Amino acid sequence: MTKDGLGKNQLKHPYQELTVAGLLCAMLFALTGCSRPAIYEPDRAPKPSPAAAANVRTSADVVRIDGSAATFPAGVTAELPIPISIEPGYHVNANPATFDYLIDTEVTADKSDGLTFGKAVYPAGEKKKFQFAEAPLSVYEGKIQIKLPVQAAANAAKGKRTVAVHVRVQACDQEKCFPPATLEAKPNVEVK
Repeated sequence: MTKDGLGKNQLKHPYQELTVAGLLCAMLFALTGCSRPAIYEPDRAPKPSPAAAANVRTSADVVRIDGSAATFPAGVTAELPIPISIEPGYHVNANPATFDYLIDTEVTADKSDGLTFGKAVYPAGEKKKFQFAEAPLSVYEGKIQIKLPVQAAANAAKGKRTVAVHVRVQACDQEKCFPPATLEAKPNVEVK
C-alpha cells in the first residue's frame, strides 16, 4: 500500500476509471460486431415542426387549408368541404366564439358565375381552459372540416372551375394569441 491508501496497481486519478471504462466499451462493441455506440448528433436529432422551429408571428404560421373539391349537377345544392389543419399545440376560436371580443373562425367565398354560396356550417367547438382566459373557451384543434353550401343554377355552365375561398382565423397557444390571418384556397367545383 502507498501512503494515499491505494494498492500499487490501483488507479489514482478518477478520470482514469472513465478511460478504462471507455476502452472496455469499445472492446465490447468490437467483439460483438455491433456498430459504434449511439451518440447524440445535433444534425441528426429530430427536427421540431416548422411552426415550432420558426418564430410564430401570425395565425397563418400554424393553420392551413387542405385540398378540397366538389362535384354536383346543375340546379342542386351541395356542400363544399373546407378541411383545416391546425398545428399541434395551437388552437383557433370556434364559430361562434365564446366571447364577442374573440375572433371566430369564418369561411367566405367570392362570387362565381352560376354558383351561389350559402352560410358556412361549422363544427361544434371543444371547451378548453387556457392560462390567458378566466373561463373555458370554445376552440378547434387538430383537423376540422367546415361545410360551405353551394348551389349551381339550373343554367350554370357545366365543367370544372376554381372558386376563391377565404378562411379567417386567430390562432393561440396555451399562453397567448397571435394576430389573425385570412387564409386563401382555390378548391375545384365541377358542375355536371
